[in-house]
Amino acid sequence: MKKITLQIFALVTLLMLSCSPDQIEGDTLNLTLDPNFRVYESSIKDLDNQNKNMEDEFCLTVNLIAGQHHIAGTVTVAIDGEDLIITYTTNEDWIIDATHLSIGNCAEQTIPTTGSGNPKVGRFEHSTTHSDGTNVVTYVLNASVLDDNYCFAAHAEVSGPTGGETAWAEGEDFEGNNWAMYVSALLSDCVSDGPPPVIF
Repeated sequence: MKKITLQIFALVTLLMLSCSPDQIEGDTLNLTLDPNFRVYESSIKDLDNQNKNMEDEFCLTVNLIAGQHHIAGTVTVAIDGEDLIITYTTNEDWIIDATHLSIGNCAEQTIPTTGSGNPKVGRFEHSTTHSDGTNVVTYVLNASVLDDNYCFAAHAEVSGPTGGETAWAEGEDFEGNNWAMYVSALLSDCVSDGPPPVIF
């Protein structure tokens, strides 16, 4: 427990040192009882600049599609040791109200779905509501339980110019009759020689 507390302190300290005070309006660390899963949320004022600075740190970047027709931001994947880091980042006009994430080995088809193949968002193993103005949400999970080919469904409730919308990380269609999507990816694509990405 002492080691986890020290790691959390180190991450929060790193966050504070890497961002200027006028860059971050608020930063919240949500801890669960599962030490293999952590969620961070932020409200960053200059998202465009932050995104440009971080682009090379990600091994996968897909669009976050809101209401089927709007690109509301991105969902990115990075790896740091055994930690898989999945980050939702919205464009300037959008904020994140809630996120839902399901992840597992593609061969095991672990994402909860109905008999007709639609995702059961309410049954996703990771769900978080977020503070007003949140535009960056980072999930940190232990990747050691995943095979090289893993799948995840990243869903969000977002608010923007068109009002409240549901949003999905752009990927492959579920078998059901709605527009929900999931992403199939490879851990081996995330081997990095550079420094780990900054966790917001």
